[in-house]
Amino acid sequence: MARSTQSGRIERDGMGAVRVPRGAHWGAQTQRALENFRFSALRMPPQFIASLGQIKAAAARTNGELGLLDPAIAVAIAAASEQVAAGELDAQFPLDVFQTGS
Repeated sequence: MARSTQSGRIERDGMGAVRVPRGAHWGAQTQRALENFRFSALRMPPQFIASLGQIKAAAARTNGELGLLDPAIAVAIAAASEQVAAGELDAQFPLDVFQTGS
């Protein structure tokens, strides 16, 4: 569970607590990667990110229809994924293309 602060929020993972900036949609592991790994200035291509959003939206809808995912959660995941597919959240994918593990 994240705890909010003025400059962001505190996220926790297996390595402990880390401060994530206000407005960031990512979690502790992405924040750690941002702070510790600088390989290049290359980012994931927007078309690739959009494709992932389309796939995630379709999977959420399908799993909701099959009863494998709570319908309200499926709708929320699909809506967020459609924002990703539309390019509205490109800034929320800040990692270097070579740091894809986080």
